[in-house]
Amino acid sequence: MSKTTYDAVVIGAGPAGATVALILARAGWSVAVIEKASFPRRKVCGEFISATSLPLLDELGLLDEFVRRAGPEVRRVGLFAHDASLAAPMPRSDHRSGTWGRALGREHLDLLVLQAAVHAGAAVWQPWQARALRRTESGYVCTISSQQDVRELASSVIIAAHGSWQSGPLPTQRFYAHKPFDLLAFKAHFRGCELPADLMPLLAFPGGYGGMVHSDGGRVSLSCCIRRDTLHECRERWAEPRAAGAVLRHIRSACAGVDDVLKRARLDGAWLSAGPIRPGIRDCYVDGIFVIGNCAGEAHPIVAEGISMAMQSAALLGRHLLARPSAALSGRSAEIGGEFASEWRKLFAPRIRAAALFAQIAMSPRAARGTLPVMKRFPALLTVGAHLAGKVQQMPAAL
Repeated sequence: MSKTTYDAVVIGAGPAGATVALILARAGWSVAVIEKASFPRRKVCGEFISATSLPLLDELGLLDEFVRRAGPEVRRVGLFAHDASLAAPMPRSDHRSGTWGRALGREHLDLLVLQAAVHAGAAVWQPWQARALRRTESGYVCTISSQQDVRELASSVIIAAHGSWQSGPLPTQRFYAHKPFDLLAFKAHFRGCELPADLMPLLAFPGGYGGMVHSDGGRVSLSCCIRRDTLHECRERWAEPRAAGAVLRHIRSACAGVDDVLKRARLDGAWLSAGPIRPGIRDCYVDGIFVIGNCAGEAHPIVAEGISMAMQSAALLGRHLLARPSAALSGRSAEIGGEFASEWRKLFAPRIRAAALFAQIAMSPRAARGTLPVMKRFPALLTVGAHLAGKVQQMPAAL
């Protein structure tokens, strides 16, 4: 079996993995990125990138292309729940690119960042899958496989950026038994939707929550999470054989605002589903392995911060590794891992906790009945919620 040695091996080429690969490759590191899926590919995701990540995109040299491809600026945050259709200003950013975030489909975003990493010198193994990690005196050996071959990649620095939804053989992958209250994720694009171009509403409905936003190419993205037991009830209620069909009927019946904006809309492509999702805070450094993106910690998608947190966590790790390259590349990474994990929690734990609170309120009919009258009277609370979700929290310089 042939073996190739790199300074860093990154497992996963999504926003987190491709971002850290780009940062390290530009600094002169030899970097390998392992990705099991072929790009471009659609993915269950809300697609929104908040204004807090615009400075990072600028540093990476990707901002102009992102703005060119992405949907319109999201200047208002909203709420569609029961008969309410509320809106309030989105918190502002001071960055030169503009004041507000935008949405871009993952089939475009992931490829954009990964191609930049390749241009910087990163080697991409795609479609290959990481099958095992073996600890050595100087780091790890990662066994990867394709349909035709098996290889070994040796490195002092292993970065797990493989997401959190699927179990697997790696130390950073976990197995979870299915439970009735698991959250399953769904996503679809629509055309002809009457959602205002600058509005991103939260969708609150019994047993779940979601969001809508104008993405690229004139599409509107609708993404949501729903409890497994609620989905089962919906399919029985409407005798709906398709899970996505039951989800959409449930949302439209519970949110008058969604029903209104979708009356003349048509589905663009197939529904996607994934999950269960596992919101929460996990370890950022596991037995010499750095962990970023959703496998380090995942906020409920209700706050639309998933992509931003993934890319920002990657930039944070890149900064720590480049600050002490000799320690990282010689296998002495424990102190770097501890400092990275501490700063990660400081930056991202508040968003994850706020998201958990918002999700609990949105999914509970009793909580919704208690809070909705207050929201109707004081819609500016939506702006406050966006602040708590991290929509104005700026990242320290990454490069």
